Amino acid sequence: MTSTLHPLPAALTLVLGLAPLGTALAQDLPAGIIDAEVLGGWQTDSGKRMAAVRIALDDGWKTYWRAPGDAGIPPQFNFTQSQNVADVTVHWPRPQVFVLDGLRSVGYLGEMVLPLEITPTDPSQPIALTAGVDFGICHEICVPVSVALSADLFGPGAPDAIIDAALTAQPEPHSGGANCVIEPIRDGMRVTAHIDLPPLGPDEVALFELRGMPVWVSDSVSHREDGRLVSMAEFVPNDALPFALNPADLRITVLGAGRAIEFDGCPG
Repeated sequence: MTSTLHPLPAALTLVLGLAPLGTALAQDLPAGIIDAEVLGGWQTDSGKRMAAVRIALDDGWKTYWRAPGDAGIPPQFNFTQSQNVADVTVHWPRPQVFVLDGLRSVGYLGEMVLPLEITPTDPSQPIALTAGVDFGICHEICVPVSVALSADLFGPGAPDAIIDAALTAQPEPHSGGANCVIEPIRDGMRVTAHIDLPPLGPDEVALFELRGMPVWVSDSVSHREDGRLVSMAEFVPNDALPFALNPADLRITVLGAGRAIEFDGCPG
């Protein structure tokens, strides 16, 4: 079960108690957030529950993707207070790229809907979901906030167009087609990916992640070469030293022209 929640200053902490499909009261919300709720979703044929967390923001406000770039704060979840929950998988819709004062960030403008695929311990019993979510929101300034959402999920539920749209908007998985050169640098490792992919427009961006360990990842630098996208990023761990980077742990998502293509693993 996912269990990552970092305490934030009390003044920025918001606790919301929600009914099965309840919505938080606007007066309880900090500046920038106009709504926060759990969408109850439906029970799948396998006995899992497909629900979602929805955060609606004021005009001009944004929040961040799982790999938020240099200037962002990735959402983190804690489901440990839930009952009848064995595991939760968070699904991430395609984000967009923002550039402000030369800094790149990646996230969602106006609204974030993250589908939750919940595996119950006992599919025949109700799920009491408690989701602690730490994330950042940004307009003229960026601030960290924390919300605690709860919902009782039971019965077959019903299709939800909002959840369906978020699932449909996930990056398209691409099997193979990416190869990486991995080399040490003074304070970590450099990865240069050669990706067989037709151009996704003039603003295509490659986003690098390393799933096996927490590291700082630089913004990528990319160019086209012989029909391939060549993109480089640097990975710096907490001790700022070279380390054994497992290419199977690399995930590269290329954004552009309203699409997102995801490469899982990048062999040498």
